[in-house]
Amino acid sequence: MNDQPEPLEGAPLIAPSTTDHPLYDGVVEACRTVYDPEIPVNIYDLGLIYTIDISPENEVKIVMTLTAPGCPVAGDMPGWIADAVEPMEGVKQVDVVLTWDPPWGMDMMSEEARLELGFM
Repeated sequence: MNDQPEPLEGAPLIAPSTTDHPLYDGVVEACRTVYDPEIPVNIYDLGLIYTIDISPENEVKIVMTLTAPGCPVAGDMPGWIADAVEPMEGVKQVDVVLTWDPPWGMDMMSEEARLELGFM
């Protein structure tokens, strides 16, 4: 008998990004210019950007989290991301949404971020 729980059906915890949109790679690079002031790694490689959703009209919606709810820059970071992405050519508007579900974990960091922080 298998003791593993059955996988839950339905929507994934993190919505998929619009990776096939022509603006996607540029939006990712713009996100990589924003750093958590307490950690010397950009927020994209930290795994704080959950979803980059780009509409056919080039409206960008970014769903992100923070390393902890008490993060001192919680109120500022969404604005930093909007400021990094909005000037991109072709972007109509940027909406940054903060979520705590699912909570961020160190397993969401890229390999590069783990190496940089000495976790590998």
